Amino acid sequence: MSNQQPLTMSRRRFLTGAAALATAPLLAGLWPKAALAQAISEALPQFIVLRQAQKGILTGAHWGAFEAIVQDGKMVGVQPVQDDPYPNELITMAPYQVHAENRIKYPMVRKSWLEGGPGSRTELRGRDEWVRVSWDKATELVCNEITRLQKDYGPQSIYAGSYGWKSVGMLHNSRTLLQRLMNLTGGFLGYAGDYSTGAAQVIMSHVVGSMEVYEQQTAWPNVIENSELVILWGCNPMVTLKNSWNVPDHVGQTGFEALKKKGTRVISIDPVHSDSAKFVNAQWIAPRPYTDGAMLIGIAHTLLTERLHNPDFLKTYTVGFDKFQAYLLGESDGVAKTAEWAADISGVDADTLRGLAREMAKHRTMIMGGWGIQRQHHGEQQHWLLVTVAAMLGQIGLPGGGFGFSYHYSSGGSPTAKGGIIAGISAGNAPKNSPAPIPVARIAECLSNPGKTIDFNGAKVTYPEVKMVYVAGGNTFHQHQDTNNLVKAWQRPDTIVVNEPYWTATAKHADIVLPATTSYERNDLEMGGDYSQLYVFPMHQCVPPQHESRSDFDIFSAMAARLGVQEAFTEGKDETQWLKGMYDDMKNQARAARVALPPFDMFWQSNNYVRFPVPEANTQWVRFADYRDNPLLNPLGTPSGKIEIYSDAIAKMHYADCPGIPTWMPPHEWYRGPEAAKYPLSLNTAHPTNRLHSQLDNTPLREKYAVADREAILIHPQDAQPRGISGGDLVRAFNDRGQILVGAVVSEDVRPGVVRISEGAWFDPADPAQPGSLCKNGNVNCLTFDIGSSSLAQGNCGQMAQLQIEKYQGPALKNTAHAVPQGA
Repeated sequence: MSNQQPLTMSRRRFLTGAAALATAPLLAGLWPKAALAQAISEALPQFIVLRQAQKGILTGAHWGAFEAIVQDGKMVGVQPVQDDPYPNELITMAPYQVHAENRIKYPMVRKSWLEGGPGSRTELRGRDEWVRVSWDKATELVCNEITRLQKDYGPQSIYAGSYGWKSVGMLHNSRTLLQRLMNLTGGFLGYAGDYSTGAAQVIMSHVVGSMEVYEQQTAWPNVIENSELVILWGCNPMVTLKNSWNVPDHVGQTGFEALKKKGTRVISIDPVHSDSAKFVNAQWIAPRPYTDGAMLIGIAHTLLTERLHNPDFLKTYTVGFDKFQAYLLGESDGVAKTAEWAADISGVDADTLRGLAREMAKHRTMIMGGWGIQRQHHGEQQHWLLVTVAAMLGQIGLPGGGFGFSYHYSSGGSPTAKGGIIAGISAGNAPKNSPAPIPVARIAECLSNPGKTIDFNGAKVTYPEVKMVYVAGGNTFHQHQDTNNLVKAWQRPDTIVVNEPYWTATAKHADIVLPATTSYERNDLEMGGDYSQLYVFPMHQCVPPQHESRSDFDIFSAMAARLGVQEAFTEGKDETQWLKGMYDDMKNQARAARVALPPFDMFWQSNNYVRFPVPEANTQWVRFADYRDNPLLNPLGTPSGKIEIYSDAIAKMHYADCPGIPTWMPPHEWYRGPEAAKYPLSLNTAHPTNRLHSQLDNTPLREKYAVADREAILIHPQDAQPRGISGGDLVRAFNDRGQILVGAVVSEDVRPGVVRISEGAWFDPADPAQPGSLCKNGNVNCLTFDIGSSSLAQGNCGQMAQLQIEKYQGPALKNTAHAVPQGA
């Protein structure tokens, strides 16, 4: 939580500082370094928003801003920036990232593809030999393939969506650079939505008129002061707040720390007793997995029948509650959705559900919803129901009340600063003949079923025949469900190209692999604080590019030159000129906000970063307060302008799997489904504690979470004992889709009948030639199923599956997930 007061600067002081630095770029060329350093040190105190590095080179990552300690051209250590309120241990892995043993050192081409051309022996992807080629040769091969496919098949034949958590940096945004090149050379097939919030962002647009999952939340100081009850519904923020899409400000953790210190009542609803629940001393309520919707409906029934709801709020600010009320009372289907009905489904007793409803109505309640509950079949319903229950409570738009879906992500609720924003490089404009995007989580289905038409948010999408997949800044083999099905789909394109620093499974399953630099081997700029926009961090090149790696900007610039679009791609600017332009635009915004910043040259050479002031009013900002104050002047972006408990737009789509009101529908797989007889355990997946998705799995942090050198599986003693499984044992987890090798952690921190396996372990099949072979490293997506959440959103269902486990009795298997392939 920021207590920083607004910083002001008089016009006289602003102009004095600006004048003192006006000649800095000129001086940089004429003065000796010592004199320049003195000039900078004398001028910088004028700029009170600057923060000085202490001992190292400033840079940053998804896990935090830090100073790199470099000796003899090698990164040897790090330290967090001085005002990081919650430094993250993950930053200590930066030296291992740079100097990893499984770096891709040179441009490489799969032997069969190089000898036979596009489409050759695609079944050997993941196990073929590799051949080293020059950069010129690799660039020629990729560009020839782009030219061939654009000419013969058109832009729909090239999937360059390249989804993933690319490294931070506004210039070296690999995904944007890839799409920029493709737009200049004819277009490409892109994607819609994302894996994180595929179901929620679509349904929320219909319910509250915005994606909501990526919106700013009621500010933390307001929550701390006003919230009397906080519900953590399916989230583990003390783990997920370690990382951000940009560089994190880590303010969210201080918010939860303040709740704990104040003694605010917190309830955690999760099949697992999470680190966050323990941290804030929360009451733990453990439902059966995938039954959150039934729980919420049971709570709603109690609120209604005990007259704990707020009819005035529902009448003024929502539409369609009468239809939902009829559903609750069973008028539409003959089944009253009582607390007993919900208890039977969820495994949470009826008295607990009624007590929860009463507590929520009695106190100022903030519901902090997680995203895991919507990465499920019918995942749209959970978030719709969370909003519906919050609307029934009538606290939306009040201080400390309502709901929020990003308190667990990138420090939602960190008060917004006042200054400037860095705008990154643009992907440019798509050509007029560019194809419609496909839902991101349907890529395997698209590759396998060209010509198939699916429903998607009221429209029809027809899959094209994809001949080429280009991945930059992503790791498809660790974000997509049903990995063994993906392996088959991945064999269909003629060519797969990957820009990547490491030999990930995605790189191993490519045809052409181009070694990309890490963010520590190039210069860039990045914002700090996704929602607060609190910082601007320079990301200085700490060490030279390792081996023959190149930045994505240089990789695509060389391709642009060969394809005849270099001038349009680079706009005649090199790395430094691009960064200066971005900084200058941000500096002009800051000046309009009366925040003074030095010229770019001086900022860059000073090894400072920027921390913008936070206006006091922003520390008390309340989401939906304007709407509550005057819904006519501040309507929501829905057709009615109100919260839509009933959506006429959705109802008119006539989707059997997503009706016009939020509804309980049994999921594709669950403990009462037919598959449970064979696979009785319900899977709970989660973000890992000591990495970001698959990033950092190849670092020494593995020692903190790996069990017997495999991904861990959390098992309740009641499930472990009859299977003869003890802590530390190797366990085979399996279902009809695949099998994985994991290490047992036996604990009462998970509900009986449930096992927890974190996502992100690198795929490592024991026999790559055998479909469904045992994954030796424990990639959980070998077990998950690949269907859309519903016809509405087509989001992924990555957090659910039924499975069985047994103590592993097979031969000793070496974990080779991080090994370098043959020929590389």
